[in-house]
Amino acid sequence: MAVGTGPALLALDCLGLVILWPATLLLAAPGLPRLQGAAALIAYPAFALLALYAVGLYRREAGASLRRALRRVPVAATAGALAASATMLLLAPDAARLGIAAGGCVLTGAVGARVAFDALRRRGLLSRSILILGAGQRAWDLVWMLRKEGRTIGYVIQFLHDPALGAIDPRLEDGCYGPVLTVGPGGIRATALDIRPDEIVVAPDERRGMDLQGLLDCKIAGFPVSEYLSFLEREVRRVDIKRIELGWLLYSDGFQLTVLDRFLKRSLDLAASLVGLLLLGPFLLIAMLAIRLEDGGPMLYRQARVTLNGREFQIFKLRTMRIDAERGGAVWAAQGDMRITRLGAFLRRTRLDELPQLVNVLRGQMSFVGPRPERPEFVAMLASQLPLYHERHAAKAGLTGWAQINYPYGASIDDARSKLSYDLYYVKNFSILLDLLIILQTVRVVLWPGAGVR
Repeated sequence: MAVGTGPALLALDCLGLVILWPATLLLAAPGLPRLQGAAALIAYPAFALLALYAVGLYRREAGASLRRALRRVPVAATAGALAASATMLLLAPDAARLGIAAGGCVLTGAVGARVAFDALRRRGLLSRSILILGAGQRAWDLVWMLRKEGRTIGYVIQFLHDPALGAIDPRLEDGCYGPVLTVGPGGIRATALDIRPDEIVVAPDERRGMDLQGLLDCKIAGFPVSEYLSFLEREVRRVDIKRIELGWLLYSDGFQLTVLDRFLKRSLDLAASLVGLLLLGPFLLIAMLAIRLEDGGPMLYRQARVTLNGREFQIFKLRTMRIDAERGGAVWAAQGDMRITRLGAFLRRTRLDELPQLVNVLRGQMSFVGPRPERPEFVAMLASQLPLYHERHAAKAGLTGWAQINYPYGASIDDARSKLSYDLYYVKNFSILLDLLIILQTVRVVLWPGAGVR
């Protein structure tokens, strides 16, 4: 069954809510006016699904670990019920009292959905069958990334090898990651008809001996055929920097931002930053006062960062380091950095130190969602070592972003390379819906820093 972890869990959650919520609504509020009942029927499940997504319960790692998922379900059920009840106070006051009933319904349904998903997963019913053309190093890289990051938990992988496509990678020879088949007299199409894969992925080390006619026959026969880089981008939701080809990047879809996209993005930036300052302003003032009381130093600091098209701007942040932290020059911050104050460690962990950047968003220097803004010194150094690094500046720097919610904190060239792969995916595949989903997922990163990221 070719289905991703997220869509499968979403379908199970929707099924549970369709079964449980109407009955719960009738029992909890039998005399509710029709219009308010209709609003409650829609609003509570909608907020529940948003909360489940926000805490990461549709991500791969949540599907892989039932225990982790069950720990997060109560948080999502409570948050969704509270948000829906607050909305109902404005739209349908009589329905606002349904929060406890809604929370219990969501808790029951979501737990049941994840138990059912875990049972289906263990029986292999949610696995996807992939036939990889080639069995060399590129095929090994693909398997390694799918097992670690693929959007589907279970892949049933087989390799189709021909000597003309290059040598077999030693790590694949023993068949531990899937059998290595040989192209028979009937060609690729005969093999595909025999094993019936959900998708064929073209990933040979040597392309000159590739049977294009055979692949075309497979496509005509109804088997989806995908090129390595496009398949990988879709499955792990980042761009493979290690094996990227400029030709593929040039001719594949993406990197297109229309006037409407720019308008919607700026509107979202203004709305999100204003709401953020309104709701979190008191916490910002308390944090600033605490910084001043801790060591008497400045509460805020400014620092040059790089944003859209390589332009520099002054970023605002709460000070989390000692006053003399960069006496010796610019240094990457790292986990356990001794320059960070005790209060600063808390501010970084809770992301409160980032709140002043809402002012940068209002001023148009940053976006709410985008690649992390780096310092000019580090940009110059990274661009000299990482291909396509400047391409991440095709979008404004962001307060949160695709790399921030998918990759843990790091301060090395390897970390920068991995983050760049996510930044390029974001710039290439921008949509206002993706921005909204990233904002929701930022809730998970704040609640569980470093947990559930790849």
